[in-house]
Amino acid sequence: MKKTLVVYGSSTGTCQDIAEKIAAKLGAEAVDVANLTDDQVNAADNLILGTSTWGAGELQDDWYDGLEKLKSLDLSGKTVALFGCGDCESYSDTFCGGMGEIYAALRDKGVNFVGAVPTDGYTFDDSAAVVDGKFVGLALDNVNEEDKTDARIDAWTDAIKNAL
Repeated sequence: MKKTLVVYGSSTGTCQDIAEKIAAKLGAEAVDVANLTDDQVNAADNLILGTSTWGAGELQDDWYDGLEKLKSLDLSGKTVALFGCGDCESYSDTFCGGMGEIYAALRDKGVNFVGAVPTDGYTFDDSAAVVDGKFVGLALDNVNEEDKTDARIDAWTDAIKNAL
C-alpha cells in the first residue's frame, strides 16, 4: 500500500478515536487537521479525511482552515476516501453532512474518490453526503449505533485497501 495519511477533525474525541482505528487497520498515520502540514499532504499518495458534523450539517471547526489548505495544494492523482460522524436521530436531516462538505470542496481537485457506501442499513432523512444514492464515504453514528461502528469500519477498510 502506498503512503496513506488519515486526517481528522474532532471536537469531542469520537472522530479522533475512529481515525486512529482506521489508521491502525491500514498501517497509516493519523493527524489532526489542525496540525496538518503541506509536507505531510504532499508526501502522501492517499488521504483518508474524516470529520464530525455539527449544527445544521456543518464541518468540525478545524476543517474550515484545513479545507483551505487542501484546496491550495496540488491534489491531482491522489486517492481520497472520506468518513464522517453524525447523529442519525437528533440530526436525521443533516446526517454526516460535514463529510459532504469535504467531498464538495475537493471533487474538482483531480482526486480519485474511493469508499462510497450504500445507504442500506442506515436510518436518516437527508444528507449532503449522499451522492447518486450512496454516501460519499463511511458514515458512522457512534451516538445511537455504536454497536455497528467497528463492523462498519472493518468492512469499509477491507473494501478500500486495494485502491490505496
